Order: sequence, then C-alpha cells, then structure tokens
Amino acid sequence: MKHRRLIAYIRHSRHRGRSYQPKFSYPQVLLSWLGSFVGISILAYLSAYSHYPLIAAPMGATAVLVFGVPDSPLAQPRNVIGGNFWGALVSILCVQIWGTAPWVMALAVATTIMLMKLTRTIHPPSGAVALVGVMSGVSWHFLLTPVLAGSAIIVLWTFVFNNTAPGRTYPRHWL
Repeated sequence: MKHRRLIAYIRHSRHRGRSYQPKFSYPQVLLSWLGSFVGISILAYLSAYSHYPLIAAPMGATAVLVFGVPDSPLAQPRNVIGGNFWGALVSILCVQIWGTAPWVMALAVATTIMLMKLTRTIHPPSGAVALVGVMSGVSWHFLLTPVLAGSAIIVLWTFVFNNTAPGRTYPRHWL
C-alpha cells in the first residue's frame, strides 16, 4: 500500500514540477549560450592573468543568472557586484583573522549570506566567492582582481549583449 502511495506521489510531483519550470524558446537558448560563452571567455582570460583560476566557478554561476534569467532580481547589477563584493571582503577578512580551516569556510559563507540579506544584494554565486576565497587563502588583491573587475565586466557585457540582442533587455534596475 505504501508503495502505491509513493508512486502516486512521485507522478503527481513530476507533473506539478513541470508547470513551475520556465520554458525558453530556441532563440533565447542560443542567445544565452552565445552571451555566456563570450562573457566567460573574457573572464577566463582575466582569471588566468590574475592567477585566480578558481574564480571561474562563481562567475560561471553568475553567467547562468545574468544570461539565463536576466530578469531575476538575483541577476541585477546591484546584486552581482554587491553580493560578490561581500563574498570577497568576508573571505579576505576571515583568512586574515582565522586562516583557512574548514570552519572558516562555513563562517565566510554564512556571514556573506547575512550581509547580502542585510544589504539586499542577494546573489547566490557570492557564497561560492566566499568559499573559494577561503579555500584559496586569498589576499586583498582578490577583492579588486578578479572579483570586482570580473563582476563589473560580466555586468557590462550582459548590458551590451542583452540590449543589442532582439527581444532582450538588461538590467531591470541598476540599484
């Protein structure tokens, strides 16, 4: 009997979940692919130049937001730049004070979330910025290059790309 209820629950959940998931047209998919390819290419060269190759992970997640769902509140410039700023600053301070122990990684992510909520700059990849920062034992250089420079470049590229592509605009708001 429990087996049948479980199967019914899974079927119902699967059908219900489809209605919540966004659908994208093929042109939207192609434009998201092209924009993110060029944006990440720019950032990859910046990361290689600045010697912080791990930054590709958080900026990859940022690209998903700004090119995949550019209307999301989490993808707006205030959130991208502000959230990544908090992630980098917190990771630097944590490394300076406590080092790179596993509990410091957790502290950096949790503190970044708290500060983003207080400042209304929630950007999920910023948690990864904090985590990568502590894992890498970063210094003050990390804040400017690649985090703020990378964030500014991805926002500017998203602005240029989405406002020249047909049917796309970015951002919904700057601040």
